[in-house]
Amino acid sequence: MSNQPSLTLWQKVCRRFNRLVIGLVSLVLVIVLLLAWPLLTARTPQYSNINDHFKYGSIGGASNMGIPYWIWQVLPVMFPDYLPTGDYRLLGTGYTQLGFIQEPDQDLPIGFARDTNLGLEVVTNNCALCHVGSLREVPDSLPQVMTTMPSNTVNLQAYFQFITRVADDPRFNAREMMPYIKQLGADLNPLQSLLYRYIAIPQTRALLNVQAAKLSFLDDQPLYGPGRVDTFTPYKTRTFNIDLNDLPIQEIEGSASDFPSIWQQKPREGMNLHWDGDNTSVAERNKSAALALVSPTNINLDSITRVADWLWDLPAPRYPYPVNQDLADQGEPIFENNCARCHAFGSPGVGQVVPIEEIGTDPGRLNSYTYEFASNQYTLFADITYKGEDQRFTHFRKTNGYANHPLDGLWLRAPYLHNGAVPTLRDLLEPPENRPTPFYRGNDVYDPSKVGFVADVAADNSRQFFAYDTTQPGNSNEGHLYGTTLSEADKTALLEYLKTL
Repeated sequence: MSNQPSLTLWQKVCRRFNRLVIGLVSLVLVIVLLLAWPLLTARTPQYSNINDHFKYGSIGGASNMGIPYWIWQVLPVMFPDYLPTGDYRLLGTGYTQLGFIQEPDQDLPIGFARDTNLGLEVVTNNCALCHVGSLREVPDSLPQVMTTMPSNTVNLQAYFQFITRVADDPRFNAREMMPYIKQLGADLNPLQSLLYRYIAIPQTRALLNVQAAKLSFLDDQPLYGPGRVDTFTPYKTRTFNIDLNDLPIQEIEGSASDFPSIWQQKPREGMNLHWDGDNTSVAERNKSAALALVSPTNINLDSITRVADWLWDLPAPRYPYPVNQDLADQGEPIFENNCARCHAFGSPGVGQVVPIEEIGTDPGRLNSYTYEFASNQYTLFADITYKGEDQRFTHFRKTNGYANHPLDGLWLRAPYLHNGAVPTLRDLLEPPENRPTPFYRGNDVYDPSKVGFVADVAADNSRQFFAYDTTQPGNSNEGHLYGTTLSEADKTALLEYLKTL
């Protein structure tokens, strides 16, 4: 006979109730875990192929510049009225209208990366935003994607204006946005839907409104057009919180310049880098460029370093069209006598800064970089180390002109001059009064005879190109008179040789 006392009815009821509560709590925990699993297991995509990593890999920035994936996707669908319709518009819909390149097997354009923030998938930007372009032989041909060249179709000013202007639209709310997100095929579970409805959408709108205030100067500047950006004014407002009203107008209104090419970095180490030669360190130049898209505290230095290592010895793309070798041979000594001293690797003038009084090109980009700005840059990356090395900037300084750059891959770097004010190399060999004004930017059809992209066509196949006005502040096509007095025969021979660099 058992000595265990028998349970009372109440005890039995309590025990069964406790089991039921434990079972219900366990069930709720399982359901919550299942709903939260996509958030808990969200990972930033990694790419084994370096080209894919360059085009789509994250370099950081998710915590302060990332836009939740489905919000980013829905913006051009909900707000097409904020996309360009006149000055510059390319084929396609959504973000491709701003000149971004959409590859068929990708859900994001080149230069946009998936990342995660607090478990939510977000869209950020990477180096390819400014350093991948396209090339066509004729308007009807498919574009060839060219990595590490200047982005010749991307209109960054229009993009930043788009994503900040929509934040002020009253339709930017969960009630109106969630149905659009579902229509796009978002497979959100109930927890994700709640996060989007009550956190992601209102927070994104608030953050974009903050950015809108910091980028309001874009509305007061001349239109950049595709392939150009104001490098330092966004730094001043977004990173250093400088009141632009305290600055002279010449620091702001004419400071847009072309995106550069970024191949073959090893021989550039120690040269005066950036258009105005304000730094001699490739690593610092890379980090300073990345800070347009990330902050010192969330930059992914592993990702940046992987790209930098790839670019270190990456050769420039070779000219793909036929070259008259006899004519190029005639052009080589002309190059040696007129251009090599400043633009050939190993020459005494390459990578050196030419005073603005001598070079005579537009001073807008030079004026935008000041002693005070350089001093502010030295505060960045304080107390941040990477692989045991201090990451603070130590090489930036103010110069008095523009730097001579090597001419490798010159054929693919049109338009020319630091501000892209001259469409082709043939035009650059003309005196300023004979250079085109205005001309059209954003066309990726190549002109082998003039060595540059077609610039005398306003539109084709529903693509509307950007009319570049050389009379606007920062857009002057003056200066760089070297080679303008050569004979027509010598100019033709020189152009043929320049194709081979």
